[in-house]
Amino acid sequence: MTERQYAQAGVDLMSADAAKERIGELVAGTRTPLSVGHVGAFGGMVRVPAGMRKPVLVMSTDGVGTKVLVALQASRFDTVGEDLVNHSVNDILVHGARPIAFMDYVAGAALTVQQIAAIVEGVARGCRRHQMALAGGETAQMPGLYQTGHFDLAGTIIGVVEEDEALHGDRIQPGDVLLAYQSTGLHTNGYTLARRVVFDVMKLQLGDQLGDTGQTVADALLAVHQSYVAAVMPVISRLHGIAHITGGGIPGNLVRVLPTGCEAVVEAGSWKWPPLFRFLQEAGRVSTEEMRDVFNLGVGLIAVLPGDQVPDAQASARAAGVPTWVLGEIRRGATGVRFTS
Repeated sequence: MTERQYAQAGVDLMSADAAKERIGELVAGTRTPLSVGHVGAFGGMVRVPAGMRKPVLVMSTDGVGTKVLVALQASRFDTVGEDLVNHSVNDILVHGARPIAFMDYVAGAALTVQQIAAIVEGVARGCRRHQMALAGGETAQMPGLYQTGHFDLAGTIIGVVEEDEALHGDRIQPGDVLLAYQSTGLHTNGYTLARRVVFDVMKLQLGDQLGDTGQTVADALLAVHQSYVAAVMPVISRLHGIAHITGGGIPGNLVRVLPTGCEAVVEAGSWKWPPLFRFLQEAGRVSTEEMRDVFNLGVGLIAVLPGDQVPDAQASARAAGVPTWVLGEIRRGATGVRFTS
Protein backbone atom coordinates (compact mmCIF):
# COMPACT_ATOMS: atom_id res chain seq x y z
CA MET A 1 0.00 0.00 0.00
CA THR A 2 1.45 3.39 -0.98
CA GLU A 3 1.52 6.41 1.32
CA ARG A 4 -1.37 7.94 -0.66
CA GLN A 5 -3.44 4.79 -0.14
CA TYR A 6 -2.56 4.90 3.55
CA ALA A 7 -3.86 8.48 3.74
CA GLN A 8 -7.02 7.45 1.93
CA ALA A 9 -7.43 4.69 4.50
CA GLY A 10 -7.32 7.32 7.23
CA VAL A 11 -3.65 7.76 8.25
CA ASP A 12 -1.86 10.83 6.88
CA LEU A 13 1.87 10.34 7.44
CA MET A 14 2.72 13.92 6.44
CA SER A 15 0.36 15.32 9.04
CA ALA A 16 1.72 12.84 11.58
CA ASP A 17 5.25 14.08 10.93
CA ALA A 18 4.14 17.69 11.38
CA ALA A 19 2.48 16.78 14.66
CA LYS A 20 5.63 14.98 15.84
CA GLU A 21 7.71 18.05 15.08
CA ARG A 22 5.43 20.25 17.17
CA ILE A 23 5.29 17.67 19.97
CA GLY A 24 9.09 17.53 19.95
CA GLU A 25 9.24 21.26 20.63
CA LEU A 26 6.78 20.90 23.52
CA VAL A 27 8.69 17.98 25.01
CA ALA A 28 11.98 19.88 24.78
CA GLY A 29 10.43 22.73 26.75
CA THR A 30 9.80 20.46 29.76
CA ARG A 31 13.31 19.02 30.13
CA THR A 32 14.74 19.23 33.62
CA PRO A 33 18.22 18.60 35.09
CA LEU A 34 17.11 14.97 35.53
CA SER A 35 16.45 14.49 31.80
CA VAL A 36 18.74 12.12 29.90
CA GLY A 37 18.88 11.15 26.21
CA HIS A 38 17.39 12.78 23.16
CA VAL A 39 13.93 14.07 22.37
CA GLY A 40 12.26 11.68 19.92
CA ALA A 41 14.14 8.58 21.05
CA PHE A 42 12.33 5.26 21.44
CA GLY A 43 12.33 5.60 25.21
CA GLY A 44 12.34 8.48 27.66
CA MET A 45 15.01 8.66 30.34
CA VAL A 46 15.34 10.50 33.65
CA ARG A 47 17.83 10.22 36.47
CA VAL A 48 16.80 9.42 40.01
CA PRO A 49 17.44 12.62 42.00
CA ALA A 50 20.86 12.68 43.64
CA GLY A 51 21.32 12.52 47.39
CA MET A 52 18.44 10.17 48.18
CA ARG A 53 19.14 7.47 50.76
CA LYS A 54 16.77 4.75 49.57
CA PRO A 55 14.68 6.03 46.66
CA VAL A 56 11.52 4.24 45.61
CA LEU A 57 9.87 4.89 42.26
CA VAL A 58 6.10 5.45 42.39
CA MET A 59 4.22 4.92 39.13
CA SER A 60 0.62 5.42 38.05
CA THR A 61 -1.31 5.24 34.79
CA ASP A 62 -4.65 6.94 34.23
CA GLY A 63 -6.85 8.81 31.78
CA VAL A 64 -9.47 11.55 31.78
CA GLY A 65 -12.42 9.39 30.76
CA THR A 66 -15.33 10.79 28.80
CA LYS A 67 -14.37 14.36 29.68
CA VAL A 68 -12.63 14.20 26.28
CA LEU A 69 -16.09 14.16 24.65
CA VAL A 70 -16.92 17.52 26.22
CA ALA A 71 -13.55 18.89 25.11
CA LEU A 72 -14.24 17.63 21.59
CA GLN A 73 -17.71 19.15 21.56
CA ALA A 74 -16.31 22.49 22.78
CA SER A 75 -13.24 22.35 20.49
CA ARG A 76 -11.16 23.05 23.60
CA PHE A 77 -8.31 20.57 23.63
CA ASP A 78 -5.56 21.86 25.92
CA THR A 79 -7.33 21.67 29.28
CA VAL A 80 -7.79 17.89 29.23
CA GLY A 81 -4.03 17.53 28.82
CA GLU A 82 -3.49 19.54 31.97
CA ASP A 83 -6.23 17.52 33.69
CA LEU A 84 -4.33 14.34 32.90
CA VAL A 85 -1.12 15.60 34.48
CA ASN A 86 -2.77 17.01 37.60
CA HIS A 87 -4.81 13.85 38.17
CA SER A 88 -1.66 11.74 37.90
CA VAL A 89 0.38 14.05 40.13
CA ASN A 90 -2.29 13.76 42.84
CA ASP A 91 -2.31 9.97 42.57
CA ILE A 92 1.37 9.71 43.50
CA LEU A 93 1.15 12.60 45.99
CA VAL A 94 -1.03 10.23 48.01
CA HIS A 95 2.17 8.22 48.65
CA GLY A 96 4.28 11.27 49.39
CA ALA A 97 6.07 11.11 46.05
CA ARG A 98 7.20 14.06 43.98
CA PRO A 99 6.89 13.74 40.19
CA ILE A 100 9.97 13.50 37.99
CA ALA A 101 8.69 12.26 34.61
CA PHE A 102 5.52 11.85 32.57
CA MET A 103 4.56 10.08 29.34
CA ASP A 104 1.33 10.64 27.42
CA TYR A 105 -0.68 8.58 24.95
CA VAL A 106 -3.06 10.19 22.46
CA ALA A 107 -5.05 7.87 20.21
CA GLY A 108 -7.76 8.82 17.76
CA ALA A 109 -8.81 9.13 14.16
CA ALA A 110 -8.25 12.02 11.73
CA LEU A 111 -7.00 14.38 14.42
CA THR A 112 -5.47 17.55 13.01
CA VAL A 113 -1.98 18.76 13.81
CA GLN A 114 -3.53 21.69 15.70
CA GLN A 115 -5.72 19.40 17.82
CA ILE A 116 -2.86 17.08 18.73
CA ALA A 117 -0.57 20.02 19.49
CA ALA A 118 -3.21 21.60 21.75
CA ILE A 119 -3.67 18.36 23.71
CA VAL A 120 0.07 17.94 24.21
CA GLU A 121 0.47 21.65 25.03
CA GLY A 122 -1.85 21.09 27.99
CA VAL A 123 0.21 18.10 29.07
CA ALA A 124 3.44 20.08 28.71
CA ARG A 125 2.00 23.02 30.66
CA GLY A 126 1.08 20.71 33.53
CA CYS A 127 4.54 19.16 33.47
CA ARG A 128 6.28 22.54 33.55
CA ARG A 129 4.19 23.66 36.51
CA HIS A 130 5.39 20.64 38.45
CA GLN A 131 8.99 20.88 37.21
CA MET A 132 8.57 17.46 35.68
CA ALA A 133 9.94 16.20 32.39
CA LEU A 134 7.57 15.13 29.64
CA ALA A 135 9.91 12.29 28.77
CA GLY A 136 8.02 11.05 25.72
CA GLY A 137 4.79 9.43 24.65
CA GLU A 138 2.83 8.13 21.69
CA THR A 139 0.37 9.58 19.21
CA ALA A 140 -1.60 6.97 17.27
CA GLN A 141 -4.06 7.52 14.43
CA MET A 142 -6.41 4.52 14.37
CA PRO A 143 -9.35 4.95 11.98
CA GLY A 144 -11.77 2.09 12.31
CA LEU A 145 -11.19 1.84 16.03
CA TYR A 146 -12.16 5.47 16.74
CA GLN A 147 -14.83 7.61 15.12
CA THR A 148 -13.45 10.32 12.87
CA GLY A 149 -12.28 13.26 14.95
CA HIS A 150 -12.55 11.39 18.25
CA PHE A 151 -9.69 10.61 20.60
CA ASP A 152 -8.70 9.15 23.94
CA LEU A 153 -6.02 10.41 26.28
CA ALA A 154 -3.98 8.59 28.91
CA GLY A 155 -0.68 9.02 30.67
CA THR A 156 1.88 7.42 32.94
CA ILE A 157 3.67 9.29 35.71
CA ILE A 158 6.86 8.42 37.57
CA GLY A 159 7.63 9.90 40.97
CA VAL A 160 10.13 9.25 43.71
CA VAL A 161 10.02 9.09 47.50
CA GLU A 162 12.32 7.88 50.25
CA GLU A 163 11.19 4.37 51.17
CA ASP A 164 10.89 5.16 54.87
CA GLU A 165 8.90 8.35 54.15
CA ALA A 166 6.33 6.82 51.79
CA LEU A 167 2.69 7.05 52.87
CA HIS A 168 0.62 3.86 52.85
CA GLY A 169 -2.09 4.73 55.37
CA ASP A 170 -0.70 2.36 57.99
CA ARG A 171 0.02 5.28 60.35
CA ILE A 172 -3.67 6.27 60.46
CA GLN A 173 -5.19 5.73 63.90
CA PRO A 174 -8.38 6.48 65.84
CA GLY A 175 -8.52 10.14 66.83
CA ASP A 176 -6.99 11.38 63.57
CA VAL A 177 -8.82 14.15 61.74
CA LEU A 178 -10.10 14.12 58.16
CA LEU A 179 -9.14 17.35 56.37
CA ALA A 180 -10.94 18.05 53.08
CA TYR A 181 -9.33 19.98 50.22
CA GLN A 182 -11.79 21.67 47.86
CA SER A 183 -12.14 20.44 44.30
CA THR A 184 -12.48 22.69 41.26
CA GLY A 185 -15.45 20.80 39.84
CA LEU A 186 -15.94 17.30 38.52
CA HIS A 187 -12.18 16.91 38.01
CA THR A 188 -11.95 13.85 35.72
CA ASN A 189 -14.67 11.54 36.99
CA GLY A 190 -18.41 11.07 36.65
CA TYR A 191 -18.67 12.57 33.17
CA THR A 192 -20.80 9.81 31.71
CA LEU A 193 -23.58 10.57 34.20
CA ALA A 194 -22.98 14.34 34.13
CA ARG A 195 -23.20 14.48 30.32
CA ARG A 196 -26.43 12.48 30.37
CA VAL A 197 -28.01 14.89 32.85
CA VAL A 198 -26.74 18.09 31.19
CA PHE A 199 -27.13 17.23 27.52
CA ASP A 200 -29.72 14.45 27.33
CA VAL A 201 -32.07 15.27 30.20
CA MET A 202 -31.80 19.07 30.39
CA LYS A 203 -30.99 19.59 26.68
CA LEU A 204 -28.46 22.32 27.50
CA GLN A 205 -25.92 23.72 25.04
CA LEU A 206 -22.29 24.49 25.79
CA GLY A 207 -22.91 28.23 25.95
CA ASP A 208 -25.92 27.99 28.29
CA GLN A 209 -25.65 28.89 31.96
CA LEU A 210 -25.39 25.80 34.14
CA GLY A 211 -27.78 26.22 37.05
CA ASP A 212 -26.47 28.47 39.81
CA THR A 213 -22.81 27.82 39.04
CA GLY A 214 -22.31 31.25 37.45
CA GLN A 215 -20.57 29.47 34.58
CA THR A 216 -21.45 28.24 31.13
CA VAL A 217 -21.84 24.51 30.60
CA ALA A 218 -18.48 24.39 28.82
CA ASP A 219 -16.60 26.27 31.54
CA ALA A 220 -18.17 24.28 34.37
CA LEU A 221 -17.58 20.87 32.79
CA LEU A 222 -14.07 21.67 31.54
CA ALA A 223 -12.75 23.26 34.73
CA VAL A 224 -9.19 21.97 35.20
CA HIS A 225 -8.57 19.24 37.74
CA GLN A 226 -6.87 20.80 40.78
CA SER A 227 -3.30 19.81 41.65
CA TYR A 228 -2.70 19.61 45.41
CA VAL A 229 1.09 19.38 45.37
CA ALA A 230 1.71 22.98 46.45
CA ALA A 231 -0.94 22.73 49.19
CA VAL A 232 0.20 19.41 50.65
CA MET A 233 3.91 18.86 50.04
CA PRO A 234 5.14 21.45 52.61
CA VAL A 235 3.42 19.46 55.39
CA ILE A 236 3.64 15.96 53.92
CA SER A 237 5.68 14.65 56.86
CA ARG A 238 2.87 15.59 59.28
CA LEU A 239 0.24 13.49 57.48
CA HIS A 240 -0.71 9.90 58.27
CA GLY A 241 -2.50 9.26 54.99
CA ILE A 242 -4.02 10.88 51.90
CA ALA A 243 -6.88 9.89 49.61
CA HIS A 244 -7.34 11.35 46.14
CA ILE A 245 -11.10 11.51 45.54
CA THR A 246 -11.60 10.19 42.01
CA GLY A 247 -13.97 7.57 40.58
CA GLY A 248 -15.90 6.00 43.46
CA GLY A 249 -16.19 9.29 45.34
CA ILE A 250 -15.33 9.73 49.00
CA PRO A 251 -16.41 6.24 50.17
CA GLY A 252 -14.66 4.42 47.33
CA ASN A 253 -11.32 6.19 47.75
CA LEU A 254 -10.96 7.00 51.44
CA VAL A 255 -11.43 3.34 52.33
CA ARG A 256 -8.34 2.49 50.23
CA VAL A 257 -5.99 4.08 52.77
CA LEU A 258 -7.67 2.92 55.99
CA PRO A 259 -5.90 0.29 58.10
CA THR A 260 -7.80 -2.55 59.73
CA GLY A 261 -9.91 -1.43 62.68
CA CYS A 262 -10.24 2.19 61.56
CA GLU A 263 -13.55 3.70 60.48
CA ALA A 264 -13.68 7.08 58.73
CA VAL A 265 -16.68 9.08 59.94
CA VAL A 266 -17.59 11.86 57.50
CA GLU A 267 -19.76 14.69 58.78
CA ALA A 268 -22.17 15.28 55.91
CA GLY A 269 -23.08 18.68 57.30
CA SER A 270 -19.50 19.96 57.39
CA TRP A 271 -19.78 21.40 53.89
CA LYS A 272 -22.32 22.38 51.26
CA TRP A 273 -22.13 20.75 47.89
CA PRO A 274 -21.09 23.26 45.20
CA PRO A 275 -23.93 24.36 42.88
CA LEU A 276 -22.72 22.07 40.06
CA PHE A 277 -23.38 18.95 42.13
CA ARG A 278 -26.70 20.22 43.44
CA PHE A 279 -27.76 20.85 39.86
CA LEU A 280 -26.77 17.35 38.74
CA GLN A 281 -28.66 15.74 41.60
CA GLU A 282 -31.84 17.74 41.17
CA ALA A 283 -31.94 17.78 37.37
CA GLY A 284 -31.01 14.12 37.09
CA ARG A 285 -33.04 12.97 40.09
CA VAL A 286 -29.96 11.16 41.37
CA SER A 287 -30.03 9.72 44.89
CA THR A 288 -27.63 11.03 47.51
CA GLU A 289 -26.07 7.57 47.79
CA GLU A 290 -25.33 7.46 44.07
CA MET A 291 -24.02 11.04 44.08
CA ARG A 292 -21.56 10.01 46.78
CA ASP A 293 -20.48 6.96 44.79
CA VAL A 294 -19.97 8.81 41.49
CA PHE A 295 -18.82 12.38 42.18
CA ASN A 296 -16.30 14.09 44.46
CA LEU A 297 -19.04 16.53 45.65
CA GLY A 298 -16.53 19.34 46.07
CA VAL A 299 -13.89 17.30 47.90
CA GLY A 300 -10.83 16.66 45.74
CA LEU A 301 -8.45 15.31 48.36
CA ILE A 302 -8.65 14.16 51.97
CA ALA A 303 -5.68 14.22 54.33
CA VAL A 304 -5.71 12.16 57.51
CA LEU A 305 -3.59 13.70 60.28
CA PRO A 306 -3.36 14.34 64.02
CA GLY A 307 -5.62 17.11 65.25
CA ASP A 308 -2.73 19.29 66.43
CA GLN A 309 -1.32 19.35 62.90
CA VAL A 310 -4.51 20.66 61.28
CA PRO A 311 -3.72 24.40 61.65
CA ASP A 312 -0.37 24.07 59.86
CA ALA A 313 -1.89 21.91 57.12
CA GLN A 314 -4.65 24.46 56.57
CA ALA A 315 -2.14 27.31 56.50
CA SER A 316 -0.13 25.49 53.83
CA ALA A 317 -3.25 24.93 51.74
CA ARG A 318 -4.35 28.53 52.20
CA ALA A 319 -0.97 29.75 50.93
CA ALA A 320 -1.55 27.65 47.80
CA GLY A 321 -5.05 29.05 47.34
CA VAL A 322 -6.88 25.83 48.20
CA PRO A 323 -9.80 26.04 50.71
CA THR A 324 -9.95 23.30 53.35
CA TRP A 325 -12.22 22.26 56.22
CA VAL A 326 -12.47 19.54 58.84
CA LEU A 327 -14.56 16.79 57.26
CA GLY A 328 -14.71 14.27 60.09
CA GLU A 329 -12.53 11.90 62.07
CA ILE A 330 -11.15 8.40 62.39
CA ARG A 331 -12.79 6.15 64.96
CA ARG A 332 -12.13 2.62 66.10
CA GLY A 333 -14.42 0.21 64.29
CA ALA A 334 -14.94 -1.90 61.19
CA THR A 335 -12.83 -0.62 58.31
CA GLY A 336 -14.99 1.56 56.11
CA VAL A 337 -16.47 5.01 55.51
CA ARG A 338 -19.65 6.18 57.22
CA PHE A 339 -21.56 9.43 56.68
CA THR A 340 -23.31 11.10 59.60
CA SER A 341 -25.78 13.97 59.38
